[in-house]
Amino acid sequence: MSITVKDLAKMIDHSLLHPTMTDKELEEGCALAVKYDAASVCLKPYFVKRATELLKGSDVMAGSVIGFPHGNSATEIKVAETKKACEDGAVEIDMVINIGKALGGEWQYVKDDIKAVNEAAIAGGAILKVIFENDYLDDDTITLLCEICNDIDVAFVKTSSGYGFVKQENGMYSYKGATPHHLKLMRKTAKPSIQIKAAGGVRTLKDLLYVRSLGVTRIGATATAPILDDAKKVVDSGKSLAELTPTDSEMGGGY
Repeated sequence: MSITVKDLAKMIDHSLLHPTMTDKELEEGCALAVKYDAASVCLKPYFVKRATELLKGSDVMAGSVIGFPHGNSATEIKVAETKKACEDGAVEIDMVINIGKALGGEWQYVKDDIKAVNEAAIAGGAILKVIFENDYLDDDTITLLCEICNDIDVAFVKTSSGYGFVKQENGMYSYKGATPHHLKLMRKTAKPSIQIKAAGGVRTLKDLLYVRSLGVTRIGATATAPILDDAKKVVDSGKSLAELTPTDSEMGGGY
């Protein structure tokens, strides 16, 4: 099956979430998303209303984050954030689960938290993407979270916030983000109607084509321009994007 540049563009949520980003940079990011016809911009909540104005007339959606990046807000606050984001024009909501509750095995709390935000998103005309923050979790926990999301029937399950840094033995912090192992596990466990979003670590055209082959339908990315510029060069040269999709062995188990 052939893959077009637009197919790839519509897999990208252009991420505009770094805490240091100014309004000028956010405006430039929205303009870039429109230029490249991305699926959406994933925004700091306060900027959603302005972004909807900047995106007007385009095919790029506005999305916002809830309980970001650590998921620790009370459920009532997450619901209020969701309602506000929808009122401001967001049609996609990326919510971080309460990670500590999941690690503590308080599954009813986790389920109720996700369910409340999902209901608020749907009522506001939006869909929900549930961020697990896989760097903190083992396979059993990820599997249970997928099963909870299956029961609630959310739109997406998502690997990471991009800011889930884990302290290493040397005292430094790092994260892996969307790993092939976790993406395969999530695609296997989430029911077919639930889409998979990969965030963190998908930085090149090769990365995007690879995660697409694993069943990922959306990524969070800051490297939107270089990824799609490279895709256009491939097409313009007469080559096939589909034929460039790497295998597991070519990826060496990761990106």
